[in-house]
Amino acid sequence: MRPENAHQAMLLRLLREGGRSRAELGDVVDLSRSKLNVELDRLIELGLVEPDGLAESRGGRRSGKVRLSRQTRFAGIDIGATSVDVAVTDGELNVLGHLSEPCDIREGPAVVLDRAVTLLGKLREQGLYSQLHGAGIGLPGPVSFPEGVPVVPPIMPGWDRYPVREAVSEELGCPALVDNDVNIMALGELHAGLARQVGDFLLVKIGTGVGCGIVVDGKIYRGVSGSAGDIGHIRVDDDGPICACGNSGCLEAYFGGAALAREATAVARSGGSPYLAERLAAAGELTAQDVAVAAAQGDAAAIQIIRDGGRRVGQVLASLVSFFNPGLVIIAGGVARLGHVLLAEIRSVVYRRSLPLATGNLPIVLSELGDAAGIVGATRLISDHVYSAG
Repeated sequence: MRPENAHQAMLLRLLREGGRSRAELGDVVDLSRSKLNVELDRLIELGLVEPDGLAESRGGRRSGKVRLSRQTRFAGIDIGATSVDVAVTDGELNVLGHLSEPCDIREGPAVVLDRAVTLLGKLREQGLYSQLHGAGIGLPGPVSFPEGVPVVPPIMPGWDRYPVREAVSEELGCPALVDNDVNIMALGELHAGLARQVGDFLLVKIGTGVGCGIVVDGKIYRGVSGSAGDIGHIRVDDDGPICACGNSGCLEAYFGGAALAREATAVARSGGSPYLAERLAAAGELTAQDVAVAAAQGDAAAIQIIRDGGRRVGQVLASLVSFFNPGLVIIAGGVARLGHVLLAEIRSVVYRRSLPLATGNLPIVLSELGDAAGIVGATRLISDHVYSAG
């Protein structure tokens, strides 16, 4: 069920922030009181909104309160390179249940999407929903948003042009939308994170890959074909290591999860870090998490790896900040758990290299939403669609 006109869509999006009285809605929308009541009554008839008691008196008769239907349910599916997260929210995007499990994106779309649907089935068995009103999906690669398909994604073999949106919509019996995982994380921050009051910001995700969500005037900027923000493949050194995309010297080849593991392994084998050498001997391989733990224990080699990577990110980000002039930069993703050593290095480079006018009042911060950013953003994506005039 969708709103019938733009007025109803606007009211639904306002109510997504929480229930309000009719009088409070009248204060913020450009509608006569009679027109407002007609539209709200129609939304109640459609089952999208429900009455919610009476508000406190503002001097006259108490105004009736309304809220989004308690039956509304959205699903968020956040597929990463090595994991899949799913959640179910109510109409206000409050997370009612969240499940996550390891999953290798290289197993292909049929296997990975089946895992996501199975996890949602477990939430249904817990009684969290009987029917879904929409599903949002994030993928760790380039996505053609109008078509709902990934396009030549470097770390997703077998996924090129797979009809993800259609497959999920058919399986779950509800509308679905697909976007790049960095874009949905940016939407999550816009809805429930540090960017709630910021119209123009950048979200830089540093995980297995490196990407950037661009928000302009409260909306995701995707570019002409959907590849805006793919900063992991900006070249930072002509003679650098080969990247997963086939080019050399990309930022991602220096400071994605695989690059960190490679650097840590080299340091461990050269004797530069007793801690990393011990971990390598015990586990047979190293991860970005091992670097984070080593750095937290004061390991000089691990701290240097993080600083070197942060410097590269800062160099790219400084150019973006001078070009885009955002009001906020959020650093997110698994590698962002390297924490304040990473943040300090990025800040240092950006503040030093960007124009003073662009950085004079620019916060650069770590995400506080963590793993929830993607699933909340995915439900924000689909709710924007469901709460728009059809």
